[in-house]
Amino acid sequence: MPELPYPPLAALHPESYLSPIKLAQMSQLSTEELMQSLLPGQRDSLKTRPDGIILDGHHRIYILRQRGIDVDSLPREIVPKGNS
Repeated sequence: MPELPYPPLAALHPESYLSPIKLAQMSQLSTEELMQSLLPGQRDSLKTRPDGIILDGHHRIYILRQRGIDVDSLPREIVPKGNS
């Protein structure tokens, strides 16, 4: 099985830290809108450490996972440790 270009995504904090209000807002967006908002170059793109720890995008990734999307293969901006 070929390796993914990125390590699997991992949450920085437990799910209990996610804001129910923000999750409700994000759940109103389409899957395509959520995925587009995470693309590198977007204002609030998916940002991770090199090891896959999520720095920005927690709520959107949570919603996409709930929808059965393979989020581990999504493009992301890699932020070296110490630059977050």
